[in-house]
Amino acid sequence: MTRGDLRARVLILAALLAAAFGGLTGRLAWLQVVKRAELAQLAERQYSRTVALYAQRGPILDRQGMPLATSTPTESLFVQPRSVGDPVRVTARLAPIVGLPPAEVHAALTSSRSFVWLRRKLPPAIAAAVRALREPGLGFLPEPLRLYPNRELAAHVVGFEGVQGGLEGIERVFDAELAGTPGKAIVGRDALGREVAAPHVLEPPQPGHGVMLTIDRTIQYIAEREIDAAYRRTGARSAMAVVLDPRTGEVLALVIRPTFNPNTFLDVPSKDHWRNRAVTDPFEPGSTFKVILAAAALEEGVVRPDDRIYGENGSFTIAKTTIHDWKKYGWLTFSEVLQNSSNVGSIKVGLALGRDRFYRYMSAFGFGAATGVGLPGESRGLLRAPGRWSLLSLPTMSIGQEISVTALQMVAAVGAVANGGTLVQPRIVSATFDAEGQEIRRFEPAPVRQVISPETARLLTRILVRAVESGTGHNAAIAGYEVAGKTGTAQKLDPATRHYSRAPGVLSFVGWAPADEPRFVMLVTLDEPRNEQWGSEAAAPVFSAIGRDILRYLEVPPRDAPPVQIVTGPVPDSLAPGVTAPVKLVSTDVTPDANGSPVMPDVTGRTLRSALVVLAPLHLAVEIQGQGRVVRQAPRPGEPLRPGLTARLALAPGAAK
Repeated sequence: MTRGDLRARVLILAALLAAAFGGLTGRLAWLQVVKRAELAQLAERQYSRTVALYAQRGPILDRQGMPLATSTPTESLFVQPRSVGDPVRVTARLAPIVGLPPAEVHAALTSSRSFVWLRRKLPPAIAAAVRALREPGLGFLPEPLRLYPNRELAAHVVGFEGVQGGLEGIERVFDAELAGTPGKAIVGRDALGREVAAPHVLEPPQPGHGVMLTIDRTIQYIAEREIDAAYRRTGARSAMAVVLDPRTGEVLALVIRPTFNPNTFLDVPSKDHWRNRAVTDPFEPGSTFKVILAAAALEEGVVRPDDRIYGENGSFTIAKTTIHDWKKYGWLTFSEVLQNSSNVGSIKVGLALGRDRFYRYMSAFGFGAATGVGLPGESRGLLRAPGRWSLLSLPTMSIGQEISVTALQMVAAVGAVANGGTLVQPRIVSATFDAEGQEIRRFEPAPVRQVISPETARLLTRILVRAVESGTGHNAAIAGYEVAGKTGTAQKLDPATRHYSRAPGVLSFVGWAPADEPRFVMLVTLDEPRNEQWGSEAAAPVFSAIGRDILRYLEVPPRDAPPVQIVTGPVPDSLAPGVTAPVKLVSTDVTPDANGSPVMPDVTGRTLRSALVVLAPLHLAVEIQGQGRVVRQAPRPGEPLRPGLTARLALAPGAAK
């Protein structure tokens, strides 16, 4: 071999080695740079498993900050089948502790998968018993357990949580806020898939935000107690009560029967028990809808309270259909038409009002549209446009037929009459807050529109007060308070005959108290009770029982309460044992007479708080009668004050000063 041949061979070998080295370098670069993330992920899957850690769910509170839904830390049991020694022995020891069938436990222990959840959210005693087994392949991860401490109370409002989050009620609507941010944990394994370390938390979960409701737990309890008793007593298909503050639109209580326990929400005979019928189930309101007719007719000047209407002796034929009254009436004033719930009188007023104007007011009161309260599944009800009405539509709508409404729509519409004519959007959430209790978002009252004038609202209020005092609503009366309201007895369409059945349908009462300064408006309904026939018999007494205890709870004094004496003036240096010092008030409104002696200031038109501020420097004994603003005072403004004098203030609804 010549030197030239040897040199050629060396060069060829060097080239081959360089090419091989270059290919190897390129391969390493490809694996370490381009494919690095993918290969690292693959290695992690081979030697560990990433498990999501659920965050602690935010609480749901009532308006006073009392818990309706909370979360507590628990542990969930998992299995790594490849690490289990003797599946038969472990099954025999483990199944009785976790309360699962042995076959199910054995299947988990022998699964081909590398990670299997065995039982989630264990009670602490069971978790401790499993740990005591000291069996390899069993492990725990922290998970929160959702609890509903009040059981059935407000169940349809609060809803419940499932494995995938909120499923009903506020739990569902505010799931994103309540759920928080999940964390991550690593369950480590060696090359053979055996566990080599306890679970390691990579990212701790972040707790969810809380939700404060407008619901008052005490008012909710009062309403639930009475509705539950009526539901059982009457054997009704369902029963409801919705309590609203007409001034703000806040829902104070929402009660549905039948109900369920959110802690064991699957233990119900039917999922219908979960449904919030107050927003999902429209019904024909019957005579309670005459409140809406009256508001429209009075506002339009179609009728006045003392106008006389002939009752046709209890029957009226229109479009070849005869509509009957529950009693034969002759001449009635319009006030008496409402007090006695005359169908004939109401139909005549409806015909005088006309379909276009009536439709306009029904729409303005919110019928035919969702209220926007924010609960899932809310129905719009049924309100057809006038172009789709028959000859009978106007007469039948005048008595609450051929229109369907939800309970929440009805109570919100009547609340507009109670508060002076303004429709206010109902709301059931007042605020959301973070894990430290800091407010994130507040939901303020939202007036929708002025439907009727304050004058019309006051006029209709007085008519509805008489309907309770001496009309069909007498069983809704509350001793010591003026109640305004209307009964309803709505028949249902028989699907077989397409005519209204004579059997009891939805019996109801809607009203508010106190009449001139309402603290609540409430609708009570009983659907198809077995042993009651009229709303005045079935629903009105329930309204009275709930309303009486609400007014006591809210400390609303009755109109015939004895005067309250308050002593104003500076705080004395010493007090007798057990005597609480009065609040020291400061006033700049007291002026002396020409001789420098104090005289009685003018406090008429002021609120009680404002009047007491003015009287504070005078060290007077003050007797208070009634509620609202000062309408009369003694001594009169400008009269000189003498030592030991008692000032007397009479309060009633009045104009602000």
